[in-house]
Amino acid sequence: MKEIFITAETLPEAYHKALVELAAGGELVGCPDYNQLQKECSMTVVVNQPVKEPRISRQITGGPHELQQYVMEMLDGILDFKVGDGKGPAYSYHARYIPQMPFILSELTRNPLTRRAVINIRNFEADSKTTDPACLQSIQFFIRNDKLHMKVLFRSNDLPEAFFFNAFALIRLQEKVAALLTVDVGTYTHRSNSMHCYEKDFGLLDRYAADIKTKSLDDLTHEYDRHYEKMMEEEIPSILKQVDRIKKDMKDRAGEPES
Repeated sequence: MKEIFITAETLPEAYHKALVELAAGGELVGCPDYNQLQKECSMTVVVNQPVKEPRISRQITGGPHELQQYVMEMLDGILDFKVGDGKGPAYSYHARYIPQMPFILSELTRNPLTRRAVINIRNFEADSKTTDPACLQSIQFFIRNDKLHMKVLFRSNDLPEAFFFNAFALIRLQEKVAALLTVDVGTYTHRSNSMHCYEKDFGLLDRYAADIKTKSLDDLTHEYDRHYEKMMEEEIPSILKQVDRIKKDMKDRAGEPES
């Protein structure tokens, strides 16, 4: 299985390099579970300065609303209530990692050089019995040279449709943990044993790769602190309204009175 290693200063730069490499060098293999082909490799992506601007790529399938919602799902667990209702998802990353955070903070405080600050996302009992098991498997934190480094492992990752959302939200989590520990943010390493693009998105992948090769950095990115953060924050009220509607619909289906 082909291995590709990407290193870059910023998240958009790393993402763009990954898109170009997968488009050019991904192996064409079958994907029977989804009845289509895929381009695939194993890929490790290292971002040396994950909070350096520009932080937002324009080569993503979504905008401020979708990215803000995903960050809120990851950091705040706004959709955790859907887990296990029989109609919603079988898991949420937030629900799986948040019970482990007290240990992580305690362990990194006890011994800043520890190698034990590992969050296990995979749940064998649950993930072996569903057709939608968690893609993220583990998160590990290291403090080295007074910086919090974060390394994540995915069993499977859709590069053009999911990687940027995953990485951006996880880096926000890295920022949050670093602030609680009063250390700076270090490197972010994102490993996917199957980094892929489905056949339905081959055209999208090729367009992204072509744009990256021909357009300027300004045309391919947004500044987060100066521009995109405000746009994302403006989406919060509508996201919370959506969440309230989902909760109401769930109560209506269950025949429960409104609280």
